[in-house]
Amino acid sequence: MHIHILGICGTFMGGLAVLARAAGHRVTGCDAGVYPPMSTQLEAQGIALVEGWDPAQLALSPDLFVVGNVVTRGNPLMEAILDRGLPYTSGPQWLAEHVLAGKTARKTVLAVAGTHGKTTTSSMLAWILEDAGLAPGFLIGGVPNDFGVSARLTDAPYFVIEADEYDTAFFDKRSKFVHYRARVAVLNNLEFDHADIFADLAAIETQFHHLVRTVPSQGLLVINGESEALARVLARGCWSNVERFDEGAQGGARDGAGEGARWSARTCASGFEVLRDDHVEAGIAWNLQGAHNRANALAAVIAARYVGVSTEQACKALDRFEGVKRRMEVRGTVDGVTVYDDFAHHPTAIATTVAGLRSKLAASVETMGGEASRQRIVAVIEPRSNTMKLGAMKAALPASLAAADRVFGYGAKAGRDALGWDLAAALEPLNRGDDRIRNANGSKAMVFDDIDLLVAAIVIASQPGDHVLIMSNGGFGGIHERLLAALRLRAARKAAA
Repeated sequence: MHIHILGICGTFMGGLAVLARAAGHRVTGCDAGVYPPMSTQLEAQGIALVEGWDPAQLALSPDLFVVGNVVTRGNPLMEAILDRGLPYTSGPQWLAEHVLAGKTARKTVLAVAGTHGKTTTSSMLAWILEDAGLAPGFLIGGVPNDFGVSARLTDAPYFVIEADEYDTAFFDKRSKFVHYRARVAVLNNLEFDHADIFADLAAIETQFHHLVRTVPSQGLLVINGESEALARVLARGCWSNVERFDEGAQGGARDGAGEGARWSARTCASGFEVLRDDHVEAGIAWNLQGAHNRANALAAVIAARYVGVSTEQACKALDRFEGVKRRMEVRGTVDGVTVYDDFAHHPTAIATTVAGLRSKLAASVETMGGEASRQRIVAVIEPRSNTMKLGAMKAALPASLAAADRVFGYGAKAGRDALGWDLAAALEPLNRGDDRIRNANGSKAMVFDDIDLLVAAIVIASQPGDHVLIMSNGGFGGIHERLLAALRLRAARKAAA
C-alpha cells in the first residue's frame, strides 16, 4: 500500500511514517516548515517529503491519504482530496488498525498520557522493556537517545505509545489516545493546555475519562496520586486496577491529595530509592535531576511491572537511561558557556525545567566545589505552542521563570508563529523587585522579535560559567547553532586580542 501522510513532520505523524515503512508500505508525505530532529529522521529512513500543500500531489496516486491534525478545512490539498472523493483516514485510526491490531493478535499497548512528561516517561518505559529483552515496538513524541529513533516496529507483543490528548483530526475531535485501546494507561498529571481546542480543564478531564473507559478491567491505570484533576477523572468511574504514585513525596507522610498512593521516591546520595508502601524496593543511580523525573521513573517502573519486569530490574535499566533529545540536551559549551535545548513550552514545564537545572548545578557545586554564584541560568523562551500563542498562559510566565538569573524572550510579530499579545509586557514583572543579576539597564528580562538581535544580546550578557537554557517546542530558527557560532566568534576575538 502507498500512503501519503499530510503533516508528516509532526512528532506523531513522523513516527507513524517510520512504522508504516517498517511494515512494508510505500510512504511519502508533505508538510510546511520542517525542522530537525523529525526531518532528519525521515530523510534517514528514505521517506520522500514534499514541501507545502499543493494539490498537484494528487498525481502521486497513493492508495490512502493519512491526515494529521495540523490539516484544517481550507487546506488546498485536503480540499482537493474531499472534492475528488479520495480515501483518507486519521493518523491514530491508521495506527490502531494497521499496527496496534497486530498480524496475529492485538498488541499489549502501554500508553503514557498527561500534560507533562509523556515523552520522557514513554522513553523510560520503552528502555526498561528493551533492557529486559522484551523488544517493544514504540511511538514516542521525541527521539530517545537509547534508540536513536522516535518509532520502531517489532514482532513483540508489546507496544509503548506516547498518548496525546490533542484532537485526532479535523473530522474526528476525540483525543488521539482513545484510538489506542491501552491495556496499561499512565496518567502522569493533568493541567489546562491546548487552549485552541479545549475550553477549560473540565473539557480535558472529560477526554481523559474517555481514555479510562477504554482500559479493560484486567488492565492497569498508573495514576499520579497528587493530582486533584486526575482524582476527579477517576471519580467519574473506574473499572480497572489502579496503582498510584506520589509525584513530589520523599516517603513517609502524605497529604490528602496523595492519599492511598502506594509508590513514592526518596532521594539518596546516588540518586533516589523507589518505595512501595513505604518499603524500599530498589534504587536508581542517575544524573537526571528534579522531582518530575523521579515521578516519570516511578510511573515507568510501575507500568513495566504489569508485563513482568521486576522493580529491581527496571531500576537497573534506568541507571543506564540516556535521556531524550531536546530534554535538557546539551548542544555545546563554548567560551565557558553551556547551551541547552529543551522542549518546555508550558509554564509548569518551564518552571520544572529551570528548577531541575538549578538542582543539577547545586549538586555539581556541592560535589566538585566552586562558586555557586558563577553558575547562572540564562533562560531563553519562545512561546510557540497554540496555547501560548493564544495568550492563555501568559500571566503564569513570570513565576515560571523566576528562578532564572536572566530571561530572554522571542516573540515573532508576523508569520505562522506570531504572538497575539505583548511578551515584553507579560515578562515585565520580572524586572520589578528582583535582586538577581541584571543588565546595565536594570532589566532581568528582555524581549526581541528578531533572532539575530536576540542572539547578539545573549552573547553580550553571557559570561563564563553561564548555562543558557533555550526552551521551545519548535526549531526556534536554529538559534542553538547560531548562538554557539556567535560564542565561538567571541572566543576567537578574545584570543586574537
